[in-house]
Amino acid sequence: MRIVVINHITLDGVMQGPGRPDEDTRGGFTHGGWAEPGSDRATVDATGERMGKPDGGLLLGRRSYEDMLTTWNDKGGPFKDGLNAAAKYVASSSSTTQLEWPNSTLLHGDVPAAVAELKRKPGGNLVIMGSGQLIRSLLPHGLVDEYLLMIHPLLLGSGQRLFDQDDHVSKLRLLSSAATPAGVIIATYQPA
Repeated sequence: MRIVVINHITLDGVMQGPGRPDEDTRGGFTHGGWAEPGSDRATVDATGERMGKPDGGLLLGRRSYEDMLTTWNDKGGPFKDGLNAAAKYVASSSSTTQLEWPNSTLLHGDVPAAVAELKRKPGGNLVIMGSGQLIRSLLPHGLVDEYLLMIHPLLLGSGQRLFDQDDHVSKLRLLSSAATPAGVIIATYQPA
């Protein structure tokens, strides 16, 4: 399987709370919902291309899992049925985490080793959305195969960033890029 990160980010790398004002207010974050003005058919289509494979699934951190699936199931949306039907692998620091949604498997303990094992299985894309802490834990192990980033023309100055400060260098190669009418750059990268 391939690990594919799909996230909306700002030019200054913020990924926190893109979808709605109350999505993630940790640390007093007040800019939630910042990605909505730039989201359009092109960003939805780019996401759907990576998620629409029946032999793939989702790889999520616990917070993203709980928020995403609750939101999509309560409010509906274009991915609701696909999210419920997909295999979901959920990384959590607690072995007692309860997984409420169908087709969910808990990853606990050495998460990078568990993800490496998943990658060895045949299949499509395991998509990571949100889940910044999970992504950052996989980087030093070279486990991410592709990044699909929707880069919004916005500087927030505060908030959780996709790539936090660390000593790990990851060289990437640009595979494709396109700009939407709203100025969002849809960029696909692979490790170089």
